[in-house]
Amino acid sequence: MILLPALALAQNATDQLQRQFPDQARRGVLRVTAPPDIELDGKPDRLSPGARIRSTDRRIVLPQQLVGQELPVNYLREGMGLVHEVWLLTPAEQAQHRAGKGDPVQRNYRFASEADLPAN
Repeated sequence: MILLPALALAQNATDQLQRQFPDQARRGVLRVTAPPDIELDGKPDRLSPGARIRSTDRRIVLPQQLVGQELPVNYLREGMGLVHEVWLLTPAEQAQHRAGKGDPVQRNYRFASEADLPAN
């Protein structure tokens, strides 16, 4: 009985911690069609074997639970290009800037067709 209030306080403290995402994580909109098939930003993609999807409360979610839903996410790809780590985002996390589909690709050269554009 005495332990229950302590567990509740510990859970509340955990909920208040802000999640840290890897610097390489990208932003997108996930739609699970038929696991492991997904759409990221409206384009067909695929989850890797053993892919992990984490809910907003840090729990692992099975892809089958998300079929048909469009959800804002941060994600990482594995070496073969498949989506391997996915984090479902809270509204506060969505407000944080992260590289995504609309961001220009960073590179250290310019094409001749870009001569009119201002340098970065």
